[in-house]
Formats: sequence, structure tokens, C-alpha cells
Amino acid sequence: MYIHIGEDVLVRARDIVAIIDKETALASEYAEECKEDLEESVVNLAKGSYKSVVVTTEKIYFSPLSSGTLKKRSHKLSVHEF
Repeated sequence: MYIHIGEDVLVRARDIVAIIDKETALASEYAEECKEDLEESVVNLAKGSYKSVVVTTEKIYFSPLSSGTLKKRSHKLSVHEF
């Protein structure tokens, strides 16, 4: 199953490692360090300010959708689809 994370981008649900809200991501020194180290893997989907960070096995996405919205979308999946 795929989850729409913003700007016509779909990500396989089983490839998602974490969905983090913006405030948590900004508060962590480790997150900022990872962002700098993995700059080529970061994709900013937000035209303005992003609301959440979606970490996958391949890339890190800055999503314009809130972490709550993404959580609701992921809960609509059945257990068998993972």
C-alpha cells in the first residue's frame, strides 16, 4: 500500500521508518546533524514551510502535511499490507 505524503508523491507504507512533526525535528540536534550529512537524500515537498518529516529507507521528505494527517492515512491500511 502507498501513502500520499504531499505534492503528488506516494511512498510505500512498509518503507516508512518514521513520521516526525516539525517541532520535534527542529528541537533535536541529532536531526539537524543527520539532515546535513544526508543532504542529497532530502526532498522538500513543501512549497513554503513544511509540517512534518517522513523518513524512509531511501530518502527523507519534508512534507506539507501534518504528522497527524499522515498518521490517519497510515492507520487506514490493514495489517496484511505490511
